[in-house]
Amino acid sequence: MKKQILILALFFVVALVKGQDSKNFIDQNYIEVTGIAYKEVVPDEIYLKIRIDEKDNKGRESIQSLERKMLRRLESIGIDIDKQVKLNDFSSNFQFYFLKRTDVFENKEYTIQVSTGAKAGEVITELSDMGISNVTLDRVAYSDEEGLKLEVKAMAIKNAKMKAASLAGALDQTIGKAIHIQEYDSPRMFRSNNMEMKVRGVGSMNDQSLPEVGFEKIRVDASVQVKFILN
Repeated sequence: MKKQILILALFFVVALVKGQDSKNFIDQNYIEVTGIAYKEVVPDEIYLKIRIDEKDNKGRESIQSLERKMLRRLESIGIDIDKQVKLNDFSSNFQFYFLKRTDVFENKEYTIQVSTGAKAGEVITELSDMGISNVTLDRVAYSDEEGLKLEVKAMAIKNAKMKAASLAGALDQTIGKAIHIQEYDSPRMFRSNNMEMKVRGVGSMNDQSLPEVGFEKIRVDASVQVKFILN
């Protein structure tokens, strides 16, 4: 019986200590600040949409021949056909042939992935040289998106610490360790809704300089709320 009473007493003491610790943690002086940060990066995944059409050369060359020439030209400038070129669609106007008695033309659409604006310009130049001018920007992305988000979060926390130290210093006080960190929301990535390629420096075919292709940067924003002990 005495042993049971002793065990209950020990449990009571432990619970009391924990309760006091919790109370002290909540009641201690602290400063709460919001840290914000952002970073802009140049996209390193650029997707170009390419369309080849027999109609462009009035059927003088088959779609298969155009495709072979295009792929050889892309390989000659270092494009990995297996990894960087994807066939999106293959179609023809055959369904309209009997209605309008027009010639049947086939077309194919591809997506080509490159990593720099310079390489995009090189692709555009090579395709233009062989008569393929139907090239548009499909989308852009950043390969290490998750790493970028974590980096911006860390920047936001550092910003919060600097802000807290500055505010505490104005009161001749200092900050201690952080006791609470909360994100307002996940880091947000902003891409332009009106994406377009800005091509500059396109001269004659004898011009040795490649066109310069510029893309809008991708921006990541983060916001965090941090509580620091106030000494």
